[in-house]
Amino acid sequence: MRILLLEDQADLREAVAGRLRAHGHAVDEAGDLAEAESFVQSYAFDALVLDRTLPDGDALGALQRWRERGIASPALFLTARDAVADRVEGFAGGADDYLVKPFSMDELIARIGAIGRRGGAIRPSTIRIADLEIDLGRREARRAGIALPLRPKEFALLQLLAERAGQAVPRHDILAACWGEEQQPASNAEEVLIATLRRKLGEPALLRTVRGSGYLLDAPDAARA
Repeated sequence: MRILLLEDQADLREAVAGRLRAHGHAVDEAGDLAEAESFVQSYAFDALVLDRTLPDGDALGALQRWRERGIASPALFLTARDAVADRVEGFAGGADDYLVKPFSMDELIARIGAIGRRGGAIRPSTIRIADLEIDLGRREARRAGIALPLRPKEFALLQLLAERAGQAVPRHDILAACWGEEQQPASNAEEVLIATLRRKLGEPALLRTVRGSGYLLDAPDAARA
């Protein structure tokens, strides 16, 4: 998933972001509401993880505005405000879950996975391209019935390409989906990732480079056309 993490405590934000990335998610980090607003205006997120009390205001008000604008990404509040009234207010304001600090990192990962599965938009659970089958729920892929040994970033890349099958996906979108805006991978990171995924997908080739545009996933016949 692509996740927006809004937390003003830098050490906690980095720890949570690191654990999420270790589980294969792309994470964009914001330290205040203004930065979070910029991200929300620019990208679609699969989940929002929001601290409530921030230097420039209460994230609940921001979430309410986003909901009014039609942003349906599931949201989890991560906060020290543990009163029942605070929780009720959060749910009424559009939150999908609420986790009180201090918290277990494993529980946070599980809760984010749960709200992500519910999702803000309906997506197909399985994508099929030729003899390639991608199970988004199980995060598994098979080709001609044979399981592909994909690592988290490889699966994230395959999902991105499959959701835009037949379209060239630019480098920037791949970096954002697989690493997030905050990480600065090596200059050839996406080329290495593409090459590894292409090798694991096997023949006949489904993944090709579109010079000047990016990378495209499609059925072999379409690739030759």
